[in-house]
This record gives sequence, C-alpha cells and structure tokens, in this order.
Amino acid sequence: MTLYIPHPYEEGMAEAWIRTHGINFKENRSLELAIEHKEDKYLIGAISIGLNKKFNHGELAYWIGKKYKNNGYCTEAAKGMVQYAFEELKINRIFARHLGKNPASGKVMSKLGMKYEGTLRQHAIKWGKYEDLVYYGLLKDEYH
Repeated sequence: MTLYIPHPYEEGMAEAWIRTHGINFKENRSLELAIEHKEDKYLIGAISIGLNKKFNHGELAYWIGKKYKNNGYCTEAAKGMVQYAFEELKINRIFARHLGKNPASGKVMSKLGMKYEGTLRQHAIKWGKYEDLVYYGLLKDEYH
C-alpha cells in the first residue's frame, strides 16, 4: 500500500501538517496531539514529544492560544504527556526549551518537576531578532 500525502498547496498547510502525525507516531519519531477545551470540545493548543530512540530521550513542545493562557491547560496537557512518555514510551529523559522572553513557559516546565539546565544565549532568531533559549530537563528517576 502506498500512502499519499498531499502537497501543502493541494490542501491547507494545517491539514497537511496534521496528516504527518500518524506516520510520525507509527515510525517512533514523535507523538503530536491537540489540546482540546474539556467542556466545549474545541481546539485551544497542541502538544508533542519528539523522540530520539538512539539516546532514549524526548523533547517536549507545546503551544496554547493566547486567549487560553494562564488557565492551567498547558500544564495539565504537559503532565499527561510526561506521564505517557515515561510510563508507556519508556524513555529515560525529557527536555524542553523556551524563549527567554517567555518565562511563563518555564513555569510550566518547573511545575512538571523539570530542572533548569542552562541558557543558550542568542541561540535562535525569531522575527528577525536574536533570542535566548532556556533549557529544562527531567529524568525518569526524578519523575514522581
């Protein structure tokens, strides 16, 4: 069987991106999920864990719509993803990073029990401006 993945111009960019999720999971590259509002059942964000099987670790990433920030939605979704990664995927380490100008994302990481590991100064460019990347990590042995 041949799997057809449409070119992004044949369908919306979001739809093309979403089509890759099942393939990425099946091939042990990543798990990408929508974050849905519990009561009203609509999309408010996304969360993923990129997997590196060679080193047995994963990179946690997430975004939440501006309108839904500071309500605990991201922390709740991230707790579920961390639990799944350690208990089901059996990885040894999870790491995450955030832009230095977004300390709220670092607070989510701290609430997960992740530890600050360092800052890479002006390591990324976003919208034409150099940005620091702040790294956090959590080992399976530290997970409670």
